[in-house]
Amino acid sequence: MRIEFTTEQQQIKESVSKLCQRFDDKYWLDRDTDGVFPEDFCRAIADEGWMGIAMPEKYGGSGLGIADAAILAQGITESGAANAGFAAVAIGIFGLNPVVVFGTEEQKQRWLPPVIKREDIACFAVTEPNTGLDTTRLKTRAVKDGDHYVVKGEKIWTSTALQCNKMLLIARTRPEEETKRPIDGLSLFYTDLDRDYVEIRPIEKMGRKCVDTNQMFIDGLRIPKEDLIGEEGKGFRYLLHGLNAERILIAASLVGLGRCALKKAANYARERVVFDRPIGMNQSIQHPLAESWAELEAANLMAFQAAGMYDAGQECGLQANAAKYLAAEAAYKSCTTAVMTHGGMGYAKEFHVERYLRECMIHRLAPISPQLILCYLAERALDLPKSY
Repeated sequence: MRIEFTTEQQQIKESVSKLCQRFDDKYWLDRDTDGVFPEDFCRAIADEGWMGIAMPEKYGGSGLGIADAAILAQGITESGAANAGFAAVAIGIFGLNPVVVFGTEEQKQRWLPPVIKREDIACFAVTEPNTGLDTTRLKTRAVKDGDHYVVKGEKIWTSTALQCNKMLLIARTRPEEETKRPIDGLSLFYTDLDRDYVEIRPIEKMGRKCVDTNQMFIDGLRIPKEDLIGEEGKGFRYLLHGLNAERILIAASLVGLGRCALKKAANYARERVVFDRPIGMNQSIQHPLAESWAELEAANLMAFQAAGMYDAGQECGLQANAAKYLAAEAAYKSCTTAVMTHGGMGYAKEFHVERYLRECMIHRLAPISPQLILCYLAERALDLPKSY
């Protein structure tokens, strides 16, 4: 299989690369140092129309597919923006897919254009401290009170919440004990992030300093019934609809990040002279870099195969999950190898590769762990019994 981009897709790749050149290594090193959110980068992405790449033209988007969005995500990370650049804009690119697919016409008209223009900024309030990957057991409650829902609960690992005025929130509208299955009581909302009722506490973390990640404490937030997406009790199913696309975009972004690290390492190996010869002449340096190149290209094939299947309306759960797994492992290996190739300088911030290593870790862990992906593949591809 070969990836053959259309003329339009090649133009996307070139245009994104040109835009990202305005935000060079120094820009991202400075953001990693001072922790300032890269709003000027996000603004540039929105101003050139990329924020709505996969949203319908009717609402101001470009109406393109997940393969096109994957090219965008990969172009961002490969430029040196790494995961920080991708995470800063990710929810604007595809996060409102539940609104596109399940929202009413009035909701789409009201919600989508402001996100595409970055007049509204949204975050994804799903994960909770005590449930982790067992999303069906979420505890945050949304209790109906007249024409509103009143919400109380906690969310964690909510990225960009400090920047946002909107949130995509999943909460339990029926107690778990009153449902046949835990997923039946979960509902999805897109609503205002009212800081009078939502306390946001930033989490100090390993990497991606300029893109805040937070714990949220919600107490008494009133959500109008008009902000419910689709039917009450079907919110978890709505989220599932977009999971394959999310896996694909993350996989493409990780390949881009791995390639960026690999390029830095190869450049250094050509230029660094020890014992009167460039270290890139040594097979102990060459072979790990060559392995990373092969693994990244293989992961990329899987990612774009999955993207093509998704855009064609085909079932692609196996391919999307395999792509995320392969890309995460390949990116981690590439970033680690890049640090090792630089030797002691790999530990220095000015060479950037240590930042790539820190930033690749987040999507090796989340939004689904490599172990759970392997469980999924074992069950669905090999017909092995469920292990959890």
